[in-house]
Amino acid sequence: MDNKFHGNFTQQDGLPEIAIERATRVLRSGRLHRYNLGKDEIGEVGSLELEFAKFINVKYCLAVASGGYTLSTALRALGVGHGDNVLTNAFTLAPVPGAIASVGAKPIFVGVTENLVIDLDDLEAKSQNAKVLMLSHMRGHICDMDKLLSICTSNNIQLIEDCAHTMGAKWRDRWSGTDGVIGCYSTQTYKHINSGEGGLLVTNNPDIMAKATMLSGSYMLYDRHPAGPEKQHYEIIKYETPNISGRMDHLRASILRPQLDDLMERVAKWNELYQILEEGLRATSGLTIVERPKSEKYVGSSFQFLLLDWPSEQVKKVVADCFLHGVELKWFGEANPHGFTSRYESWKYVQTEPMAKTDRVLSGLLDLRLPLSFTKSDCTLIASIIKNVVQKLFETSNASDI
Repeated sequence: MDNKFHGNFTQQDGLPEIAIERATRVLRSGRLHRYNLGKDEIGEVGSLELEFAKFINVKYCLAVASGGYTLSTALRALGVGHGDNVLTNAFTLAPVPGAIASVGAKPIFVGVTENLVIDLDDLEAKSQNAKVLMLSHMRGHICDMDKLLSICTSNNIQLIEDCAHTMGAKWRDRWSGTDGVIGCYSTQTYKHINSGEGGLLVTNNPDIMAKATMLSGSYMLYDRHPAGPEKQHYEIIKYETPNISGRMDHLRASILRPQLDDLMERVAKWNELYQILEEGLRATSGLTIVERPKSEKYVGSSFQFLLLDWPSEQVKKVVADCFLHGVELKWFGEANPHGFTSRYESWKYVQTEPMAKTDRVLSGLLDLRLPLSFTKSDCTLIASIIKNVVQKLFETSNASDI
């Protein structure tokens, strides 16, 4: 195979010119702190909060320093603390169990299915063990949210949605992040809008938002939160809530607002690239496509496929051979964490039991980013490289090997 891909899987597309202009204006003003405002001025952060709340049709929004900060703040706002159990996906990234551990709580891992979503049967079986579920829509895959909400309602479980990979996605006609009590989003560089680091927390509950705002470090300046609740919701808690500073600044907000305006256009571009890969890999011997349900309106900013029941050495060879042809695959079957890729037993601060069904899925799971710096022809080439590598190894291996 002579073809080689020469693109960069970590090279995002550039920021729009209007974002650069707004950032320059903020820098020239010297007013970067979110509360450094002129009289009657809302500012970039307040404007971003109002615009995102309107975009997903929620009452309240809080912009903070990172996606991980939204997760720990959400837990604290619900009163989760030392010794509490919190249900969460076994298939997720380190900030999710990290947020749970940061408040002194214990993650209870729930299995993953071959569709890369939380195992609802396993969730039902473990539903008596906790009163909060931190649901990670990992790599943008959304489970049957109607069934999940039924389980949560029946068992009095409060739902926090980690939407780091689903900003702009929907289940049926509902925006991802609006089914839970709290929705958490990331604006880190590899997410759907890019400020390097950053996060957005949303809710329709005024008391939860008041507490989250105080936690974020509002001091007594909560009246400068235009997407927050009325003053009376702060009065009871303002002296009882610790300041755990994690505010967003005007500079980051200024570059996010134009990207939010363009988000659905970007979603369409991602999905076009995703579908090229999907069709290019369909009917590949030994490879399983992760089919998307009709009720899910996804954002295809990354792509996953499965090599189920392949020996580890063979999967490693797929990764190595693809890399020789310029295609970077991340494998969730690695024994030790590699880059951003880790698995539930990697986090030694949590005691876990083996999860055979989940282990089978993760051992065959391969993942790649789809930055919008890629073209359609790039994705056609990437698919052909992966297909040729996988088919060649599958066909030349003994039946006993795979």
